[in-house]
Amino acid sequence: MNSKTKLAIVTGGASGLGLATTKKFTEQGIKTIIIGRDEAKLASTVKQFGELCHYRQYDLSDTSGIPQLVAEIEAEYGIPDILVNNAGINHKKAFAEVTDEEFSKVIQTNLISVFAISREVVKSMLKTGSGSIINISSMAAQYGIPYVIAYSASKTAIEGMTRAMATELSPQGIRVNCIAPGFIATDMSAKALNNDPARMQKVMNRTPMGKLGEPADVAEAVYYLATDSAKYVTGVILQVDGGNSIGF
Repeated sequence: MNSKTKLAIVTGGASGLGLATTKKFTEQGIKTIIIGRDEAKLASTVKQFGELCHYRQYDLSDTSGIPQLVAEIEAEYGIPDILVNNAGINHKKAFAEVTDEEFSKVIQTNLISVFAISREVVKSMLKTGSGSIINISSMAAQYGIPYVIAYSASKTAIEGMTRAMATELSPQGIRVNCIAPGFIATDMSAKALNNDPARMQKVMNRTPMGKLGEPADVAEAVYYLATDSAKYVTGVILQVDGGNSIGF
């Protein structure tokens, strides 16, 4: 891939897996627009990675403004070649205690906003008949994990949406794939695991490689799926998990 000509959008690109992806893309000469809610983090990331990195401060859970957001990005930077749907939230709580509002908030951010921004970016990509979309799923879509019912529902839906999108869009030149990270050392996983020793031990016991992954491990997989190295790959769910999904 002549990556110097490429333009990427990375949601949640200023922290965790998104930050690692932004780093990888900019290192490879890909102009990267990061979207997130925390303007201080966004500005810091742009300062860190230089002239190939730009940001738009926006809360993607407000889907009403996404068409305008994508239109503004296209007008200023051109048609995106790559979209990485990484932004997401989690909510850890016993099933019977989860409220409708809490469930809906996770679904809105993790699923509906992904649909909305993908739809608008696809409208742009169809003008060139090319593009690569990478969705981020989770081990919560691979098997049952307690206390994260809304997160599990949203990520399972992301995998189904990936396959449906790939089937419809690949004939039009747009590849759609998904990465299901295992347990990666990020702030989000720390909140879920660091104060729950039994949960952490369970993760380690069923991960054959015996350790948490690093954000860069996921970023490398995202980069592969984004580039022409994966030009005949579409509709896959790639597990980057140290073997966790097949561990016993």
